[in-house]
Amino acid sequence: MLHRRDAMLRLGSAGCGALSLPHLLAMEEAAPAPVNPKARSCIFLFMWGGQPQQDMWDMKPNAPEGVRSPFRPIETTIPGITLGDQLPQTARQADKLAIIRSLNHSTTDHGVSVYHTMTGRAMVPPRTFPSNGRLRTDFPSIGSMFSYLGGDVSVPPSFSIPRPVAHDGLFYAGTHAGFLGSAHDPVELGEVFNHVQTGPRPESSKSTVPLALPDDVSIARLQARRGLLNLLERADRAVQTDATSAAFNNIYESAYRLIHSTSVKDALNLELESSATRDRYGRNEYGESFLTARRLVEAGVRLVTVNWMFITPRAKVYNVWDAHGGLNDLEFGETGYGMLKASYCLPAFDQAYSALLEDLSERGLLDETLVSCVGEFGRTPKINPANGRDHWPFCYSGVLAGGGVQGGTVYGASDNQAAWVKENPVTPGDYLATVCKACGLDPSREVHDLDGRPFRICDGNPISDIL
Repeated sequence: MLHRRDAMLRLGSAGCGALSLPHLLAMEEAAPAPVNPKARSCIFLFMWGGQPQQDMWDMKPNAPEGVRSPFRPIETTIPGITLGDQLPQTARQADKLAIIRSLNHSTTDHGVSVYHTMTGRAMVPPRTFPSNGRLRTDFPSIGSMFSYLGGDVSVPPSFSIPRPVAHDGLFYAGTHAGFLGSAHDPVELGEVFNHVQTGPRPESSKSTVPLALPDDVSIARLQARRGLLNLLERADRAVQTDATSAAFNNIYESAYRLIHSTSVKDALNLELESSATRDRYGRNEYGESFLTARRLVEAGVRLVTVNWMFITPRAKVYNVWDAHGGLNDLEFGETGYGMLKASYCLPAFDQAYSALLEDLSERGLLDETLVSCVGEFGRTPKINPANGRDHWPFCYSGVLAGGGVQGGTVYGASDNQAAWVKENPVTPGDYLATVCKACGLDPSREVHDLDGRPFRICDGNPISDIL
């Protein structure tokens, strides 16, 4: 079972169900909302483990054998831009994509790289597994920045679905609010749903994204539990006058409003979608997560992070992007490239990602919704003896769409093996600064840590050429 942080300030699994009620640190007031943002919301698709740039976004068909992908490049709707042949539906959406082929940093460790990707800052000093869990001294994640710098107070500004980036009892650093305090942590609805089978599974007509109250927790039961909490609170009026307790009460009320918010409850209920739409996204965990993300931004949520990873029924990490090959991958009968080609990996991504872009466009939402797709690093140019690729942070790809970004473009370039940056290097800080600017947040805005030291919200510069 994953570690439960801030346990004293959570409701039990029979109470608010999936809601994580954060403990509170006293911090300065949230800054006012930005003026005239180009994008109202952001869907941040986090491809934990690292998508292979050579097999998807940055094909090198003329590279030597053992480096070039076994997949072939296919034409897209934009002349001169090709994608891997496992992305035929995405290729038809290429006019919406700004592909950045020159992302880079310097560490191959998952946890340190996740922190850099989600906060825009290098972890100094680096804390490798199992010492890279969340700390309140950490720099806040991009979703927490969106929360801190303003948003619709009637709904939570930031969600993380279908589960946090966590395994083996560890929530990864860089995925919560850090020194901004728990009031700005993302809502992580999947956290306590350890009874839900995850990972590759048969298609189903019933939503399995763990984003609602458990079946045995009715609104009446929730109200009864709230009444019990009120009785406990009234038992100690002196404690109620304490600033921390008062702040906790505010957070509890916010969580209670979330459960009763019609817009959020409706957004989490995929039964309200047509069968055709659900079929288009794919009736699997990630098709449903991408669809839920669209519904949440429609409900007013500013940033929704979709973490693409699996935890198997045996609680093993099964990350389809981290395809090293061999026994490290073996869980459902496939390894290396067999795993990438399996229905739960590249085909599921191609279906859900293209559906999201197409759906947002048809609904007139793409111009006001930035869609980011990135991992913490890419994969090695050389295919290893186990028929997989290993961690490679020195050159990889990320993709932006919508939200004022110029579609049908490529920024930066790699060498002839997609191994090293050739033109226009982009750091994770630059990438997040671009996300912030597209969404109307000034990346040079200052925030202060627990010691009062000032920091820019992003340690990088926006890529102005694609905005």
